[in-house]
Amino acid sequence: MRNIKIQCPAKINLSLKIINKRPDGYHNINSIMQTINLFDYLEIEAEACNDFVISLCGNSNEIPYDETNLVFKAAKLFYNSINKTDVKTKIYIDKKIPIAAGLAGGSTDAAGTLFGLNKLYENALSEDKLHKLCAELGSDLNVCLRGGRIKSSGRGEIIEQLPFEDFNLSLIKPVNLGISAKEAYTKFSAKEKDAKRDLFINDLEWAIIDDYKELQYIKNKYPQSVMTGSGSTYFQINNTFENEKDYRIFNNLKAIDYGVKEIP
Repeated sequence: MRNIKIQCPAKINLSLKIINKRPDGYHNINSIMQTINLFDYLEIEAEACNDFVISLCGNSNEIPYDETNLVFKAAKLFYNSINKTDVKTKIYIDKKIPIAAGLAGGSTDAAGTLFGLNKLYENALSEDKLHKLCAELGSDLNVCLRGGRIKSSGRGEIIEQLPFEDFNLSLIKPVNLGISAKEAYTKFSAKEKDAKRDLFINDLEWAIIDDYKELQYIKNKYPQSVMTGSGSTYFQINNTFENEKDYRIFNNLKAIDYGVKEIP
């Protein structure tokens, strides 16, 4: 049996500007993203088997553990890429990153799955090939695979490494509010453009803030805070949030200069 443990970092969008809508339904963006020291963990086991089996489990009751999970899709894509069908794979997802929060929790787990399986199979795929698989699966996986401070374009899969800048940050997220990327981008497309958009660092924050009193509360109390991704999480750099009823607080986090990685 082969086994490995992978640490998968969350990311924040230091900026996010939407350029236009693409023919494939996605949007072209320009964004500066940064991985941070808030992590999910994966425990991956693989052993020879007469059948092809991928089984998922974990500590969260908010995510599916079936073929709809991006981790399952990543594992299947990896094995298809190396033409391996005689293996049973078990993946335990230790979920610490809030879901539907704009922090790339699902994407980083999928990137970690590709990275971890590739390590188990003696780097069968090159780094370039791993990045191609990441781009095939989603928009934020490439950022999570590489890590650090990254300029992201296209639909998010085109990345350029930027010099790392060390800083502290804190997060706040409404406990009972998750916002999908699909919802945020749909509302962006439907919203009538106005001058207020230029006041926001994140175009998706401009698109959805009027619809959620929880986001308005955060912005009013912490005007320097910025929403990350499609929300519903906000961050502050070199500052902390007060304890708030019905909000999850993550104070004293740090920017990190790496992406998914193996841990002992």
